[in-house]
Amino acid sequence: MTTPIRKIALEEHFGATEPDIVEQSETHFTPQEWPRHRAMLLDIHDERLALMDECAIEKSVLSLLSPGIQSLHDAPRAVDWARRLNDYAAARVAERPDRFAAFAALPMQDPDAATAELRRAVQDLGLVGALVNGFSQVGDAETVVYLDDPRYAGFWATLEELGVPLYLHPRDPLESTSPQYDGHPWLYGSAWAFTVETATHALRLMGSGLFDRHPGLQVILGHLGEVLPWVIWRVEHRLAVAPRGLDVRHGFGHYLRTNFHVTTSGNFRTPALLNTLQEIGADRVLFSADHPFEDMREAATWFDRRELNDADLARIAHGNAERLLGL
Repeated sequence: MTTPIRKIALEEHFGATEPDIVEQSETHFTPQEWPRHRAMLLDIHDERLALMDECAIEKSVLSLLSPGIQSLHDAPRAVDWARRLNDYAAARVAERPDRFAAFAALPMQDPDAATAELRRAVQDLGLVGALVNGFSQVGDAETVVYLDDPRYAGFWATLEELGVPLYLHPRDPLESTSPQYDGHPWLYGSAWAFTVETATHALRLMGSGLFDRHPGLQVILGHLGEVLPWVIWRVEHRLAVAPRGLDVRHGFGHYLRTNFHVTTSGNFRTPALLNTLQEIGADRVLFSADHPFEDMREAATWFDRRELNDADLARIAHGNAERLLGL
């Protein structure tokens, strides 16, 4: 019988009804499944905690559902909702600080407000970093801004100063700018579009020189790195031939192995895990489930059965999270 391994999970989502943001996730479920998953998003200390006990998950790092604050194109509303939801998350953590921590949601529509909220969330509320759901819609629903934009220079400097990571979480691209998916709605979401969108965003950060300016920054990617560990060699290999205006100090593989961590959230596939370990090393891989969009039991059962050496298992299960997040 497999002995459960003590674990920390850090892509574990929540929703709220005040402000009412939980309904954003309805599109990810069938009408039959939505009521159950809605309840799972709103629950923290009851069924979620019991499931954590069953799965030997010692602590869960809570994060707001996607697209969350990033879809609120009205900046004052985004600022208000981020503050209220971070207060809510901090209050839930305070009820059981032995079992929960949380990432801050940030109103990237207003860079100065996002920077101030990051500082407040970390220094005053005790949150362990931030989770941003990809690009933000700014001013109107059709205007998108990615995190390599120069307007975020002060934000990134503050993140490095505070010494906390940013979890770059997926969201769908806008339908108006994604004709490649027309007629194939199944390509949206976690099956495909999430991965392409997030991997591209991460490459934009690498190519912007961000990690040359702030070498201490740490970004977390879910789903075993959104395919980047499997394609990074080719990306770097081809850029060496045709850089197309690229001006960075290192190859992209260097940034992936130096400035990124990845989690197992929603990607419970052993060959993919082994490839990721070979590419970036066991010190940069962390256990996660992606509750409630994935099955916590499936994630834990799969991980507990991995035939890795004890040191690597301990790093991935909890040690890397303790080090990265100061838990």
